[in-house]
Amino acid sequence: MKKLQNKHIVLAITGGIAAYKSADLVRRLQDAGASVRVVMTEAATGFVTPLTFQALAGQPVLVDENTSAANGMTHIELARWADLVLVAPATADFIARLIHGRADDLVAALCLATSAPVAVAPAMNQQMWENPATQANIRLLDQRGIHRFGPAQGSQACGETGFGRMLEPLDLVEQCTTLFDTGLLQGVSVLITAGPTQEPIDPVRVITNLSSGKMGYAVAQAALDAGASVTLVSGPTCLTPPQRAKVIPVQTAQQMYDAVHEKLDNTDIFIGVAAVSDYRVAQPADAKIKKDADELSLVLVKNPDILASVAASDPRPFCVGFAAETDHLEGYAREKLEQKRLDMIAANMVGNGQGIGADDNALLLLTPRSKVELTRAAKSQLARQFIEHVAKHYLEQKNPA
Repeated sequence: MKKLQNKHIVLAITGGIAAYKSADLVRRLQDAGASVRVVMTEAATGFVTPLTFQALAGQPVLVDENTSAANGMTHIELARWADLVLVAPATADFIARLIHGRADDLVAALCLATSAPVAVAPAMNQQMWENPATQANIRLLDQRGIHRFGPAQGSQACGETGFGRMLEPLDLVEQCTTLFDTGLLQGVSVLITAGPTQEPIDPVRVITNLSSGKMGYAVAQAALDAGASVTLVSGPTCLTPPQRAKVIPVQTAQQMYDAVHEKLDNTDIFIGVAAVSDYRVAQPADAKIKKDADELSLVLVKNPDILASVAASDPRPFCVGFAAETDHLEGYAREKLEQKRLDMIAANMVGNGQGIGADDNALLLLTPRSKVELTRAAKSQLARQFIEHVAKHYLEQKNPA
């Protein structure tokens, strides 16, 4: 099992001798399943060249905004892409600049701009580590929720011995893993639908929609990271299913309905992310329809409402729906929440490059008594925030005060 499967990690390298370990760290993170992008400070390039990391990561290495995209917004793009920003090594100088909110290079700006977790792996001379100024900065890091991995104790490049060594790459990978394994849904059974459905017109044509399945698969991964056992009922996608999820592939809405109800008895939480076709062709043709006439009429009939049927079941799981809207987002979403008697609904705007098919998104979470906005972020990052809220409301309902 790859512990960091589907995780996006930005590895930020600052100017310390321990930068040589970061080359091995790239490989170790990739071996654990992560996608890795590397950024460096100018000082770091004096220890190991960007070309080394480019060859290892298979991606261009960014040093400052001058080497970034033409719009000068690389720190924002990386901030949205990242599931974790790991600064390794993190020098005493960089930690001090991070504490003061400096944004005078790409690495520092990235740490300020991201909503993803930020972790530092300190690496410095033992006396610099023990200095009261450094220790005061470390206490501030802890107070601000910045994760700290190490340092370790041992011999140092300067010939001294003490605390200040950067943790070894395998140890850092394990530390990264702990940030995603929350245990919020340990022992909970979660059933998720994802992707589009396809309704046959004839043997070669279908009615479908533009759903990519990215959000549903990200939610499945986030639920797995939270300790849940996950069954993913998926329409046709080009995505690799999350490891450890039980995947049930389907094509049509009726097949998805049947698969969901077959698994419903052992389900604690149901999350309907799939973009299910509302209608199907009443009588699909047995052979390919030829282009003989100027017009073609199709009789459509309603598909079963999977979400409403799950919410009406007895006993019922905790029910969460999704609503993709082009306008009146909150109004339509709250109407769906009430009509289908859901416990929660996640609504997002679609169209004009938003939502469907994109790698990032924003969500409005509604319950009968609350509203929370999750700002635009990578879908993997957004899914973890979403699962945290689902877990909170599920546990409150299961164990009322």
